[in-house]
Amino acid sequence: MASKPERLLDDIGWNILAALQANARVSFSDLGRRVGLSAPAAAERVRRMEEAGIITGYRVSLAVEKLGYPITALLRISAPEENCVRLGAVTRALPQVVESHRVTGSDRLVLKVSAASVNHLDETIHELSRYGTVTAAIVLSSRTATVARPPAASGTARARHAPRARR
Repeated sequence: MASKPERLLDDIGWNILAALQANARVSFSDLGRRVGLSAPAAAERVRRMEEAGIITGYRVSLAVEKLGYPITALLRISAPEENCVRLGAVTRALPQVVESHRVTGSDRLVLKVSAASVNHLDETIHELSRYGTVTAAIVLSSRTATVARPPAASGTARARHAPRARR
């Protein structure tokens, strides 16, 4: 039986998530030491978070510039409704598209692409512009965000950050 997500997201649960985001290869023994649990208890908490859909996978983070793709760009695409199905198929087929986000507003998609050169980026933009208007921004630097703390809307956060009554 799957655990309810809110029951797994106490302080220990959030600390487990923070530790796994920092290093998903951490041993259960080390994870347990970090969060105050035994190795079997830490393994069981992680298993329950996986079953509840809180932890959805473990990934490798690549330095794409060292793989020959030194240019990262964000592409915003506004397209007419009739082009959206084809546009989606094209973006899924382009290996340089590393993220694709369907968004609200005047744009249909925001893509993150990795390119080998400015010419490669230009070719990608040209290919996508057959389906709509493409606006590009080359990324100068990035900071990777993690969600190691409860979001402000959670009950845990509200209780922890609620104003204290003055006496």
